[in-house]
Formats: sequence, C-alpha cells, structure tokens
Amino acid sequence: MLIAIMVLTFLTVFIVLFLVLHALLPAARPVEMRLKLLDTMISGRPGIEDELAKPFRQRILAPLKGDMATVLSKITPKAVRATLEQKLIMAGGFGKLTSNEFILVMSFLALALPVITGTIGVLSGIAGSKVIGAMALGFLVSQLLPFMLLNKKIAARKRSIQKDLPDVLDLLTVSVEAGLGFDGALAKLSEKMKGALVDEFSRVLQEMRMGVARRQAVVSMGVRCDVPDLSLFTASLVQADQLGVSIGNVLRVQSAAMRQKRRQRAEEQAMKAPIKMLLPLVLFIFPSLFVVLLGPAVIQMFNSFLK
Repeated sequence: MLIAIMVLTFLTVFIVLFLVLHALLPAARPVEMRLKLLDTMISGRPGIEDELAKPFRQRILAPLKGDMATVLSKITPKAVRATLEQKLIMAGGFGKLTSNEFILVMSFLALALPVITGTIGVLSGIAGSKVIGAMALGFLVSQLLPFMLLNKKIAARKRSIQKDLPDVLDLLTVSVEAGLGFDGALAKLSEKMKGALVDEFSRVLQEMRMGVARRQAVVSMGVRCDVPDLSLFTASLVQADQLGVSIGNVLRVQSAAMRQKRRQRAEEQAMKAPIKMLLPLVLFIFPSLFVVLLGPAVIQMFNSFLK
C-alpha cells in the first residue's frame, strides 16, 4: 500500500510540473534553444563553412583514399614499395600518383577486373570452370598492366633523354664558354629548352641552390635517369670537379662524343633496316610478284596439258 501511495505521489508531482512548464514556456522555445546551441557549436569551428564549401571529392573521397593507401602501404613488403618508388622516379611520375596511391590503384583493379569478368561470364552462360579461368586472367592482367604501362613510360622517357642530350650539352657548352658559370648555364637551359632532361637539370639547379653539393646533385640525377650516356656525362663532371679540370672543356668533349654516338646509333638503325624489311618482303611482296609473273605461264601450261 505504501509503494502505491509513493508512485501516485510521484506521478501527480510530475504531471503538475509538466503542465506548469508547458504553460509558461512557448512551444517554439525548445526549437530556438536547439538552434542557438547549434549556432554556438558552429561558431566554435570558424572553418566549417569553408570545409562544407569544398566539393565532395575533397572532403570525403580524398581523405578516404589517403587512409586506404596508407593501410595498403603498411602491408606491402618494403622491397616492393622501394622498387615501385624507384620506378616512379625514373618515369618522372605516373599521373601524379604516389607509391601508396599506385598500390591502391592496383588493389582496386585486382578486385574490379575479376568481378567484372566473372559477372560477364555468368551472364553469358559460360561454364563455371571457364568463368573461374577468366577471373584468374582478369586478376593477372590487373597486376601486370600497371607495371607494363609504367615500364613503357620509363622507356619513352629514357629515349627522350638520350635524344635531347647532345643538344642540351651544346647549349651548356655555349653558355659556359660565353662566360656563365655552371649554375647560370643550367638556368639559361631551363629558360631556352623543355623536356625530361631539362627538367632533370632544373632539379639539379634547385638542389644546388638548396645547399646540396654539385657532385651529389649530379650523381643523383644520373641514378634517377639510369641512361648510360647521361651516366657517363655525370661521371665526367664528377671527375672534373675532383681534379679541378675546366667544365667548359669537359662539356665540349662530351658534346662531341654524344653527337658521335647519336650518329652511330642512326647508322646502326639504318643497317638493321634491310633485315627488318626481309620478313614483310617474303610474306607479302614476293608472293604477289610470283602470282603476277608466273600466273599467266602456269595457266598456259595448264591449258596445254588439257589439250
């Protein structure tokens, strides 16, 4: 009985207080209080409007991509990551992707291509074993295709560097012989020419301005590019720096040597042309000539035998 009296007393007091507060406070007051509280929270974060003004890709997708790339990079072996970073440096970048983002792209392809090929196989009614084989092939392509494209870009960049090296050395030689120092010659080169090799020399100039020794900057350029002719040139510069030889003489000698090498490579390609032309001659041109030249004689011989 005592418990029932206590419960009824509590309910009575609660109902009376609720009615009094409801009568004294207007209905819109809780909403206004919540809005004021929200304004107070927003005012404590002055950059929230700028943050909300950014596109969805920058606010959500970019941080998510960075977190996923970081997680994948941690589980990737260090040797693989180091090799990938070296290849990206040699390629001069690959679509502005870092090594972590490149690994993320490979992981996405490793999931997407097998799923796509498997879905197409199932919808086409192909047997289950063939669908599994197609998915395995899609996974293999997803892992090989990015590296193939990266190696192709590295090869194209190496050819561009090897092709531009004699012209670049000529301009450096003229600039140094005109009275400019090596730093000034590199600055003049950056103004007058463009290309992968010019970008590398511009990076050397920036490193030298930041306090890196000329010898170290030049050696690093040779390692990054991995082009034999450029490595020979950097070794000559380092040796000249060690022995105190004039850079102008080194540049003049190296420029003449690089032009001679380019002429020799052109002659080598010209000598290979007849051998490369032999296969299409045998497969396509000779059969046509035989048909044109020997066809009428064969027809006449055939007709004479029939008579």
